[in-house]
Amino acid sequence: MTKDVYEYAVIRVVPRVERGELINAGVLLYCQPRDFLCARVELDAVRLRALDPEADIDGVRRALGAYEMACGQTPGPLADEPLGGRFRWLTAPRSTIVQTGPVHAGLTADPETELARLFDKLVRV
Repeated sequence: MTKDVYEYAVIRVVPRVERGELINAGVLLYCQPRDFLCARVELDAVRLRALDPEADIDGVRRALGAYEMACGQTPGPLADEPLGGRFRWLTAPRSTIVQTGPVHAGLTADPETELARLFDKLVRV
């Protein structure tokens, strides 16, 4: 079975940027040889409220959902971008409540299975 290089970044929520505290809320995975780009997100609202009792849960959920939509065929500002361009745009550094961590790489024969494995390891408690 052939393995291909993939890149991924953890999607994290930093409710109070000045404090630097964060929770992992998703994984974004891109595999160019397989023409694969997908984000999987899940917000743990209880953990978020522990860091910031006044956090806008609905706003954070919408921002996380934007990562998923940007990966799909949904019309939007990134719809005409190639998958690699979308991944680079989504992983660009930003100082917002929802952001990605550093990009890491690996090898996989099945990007969908790798995304599920990373999600379980890095996001689920």
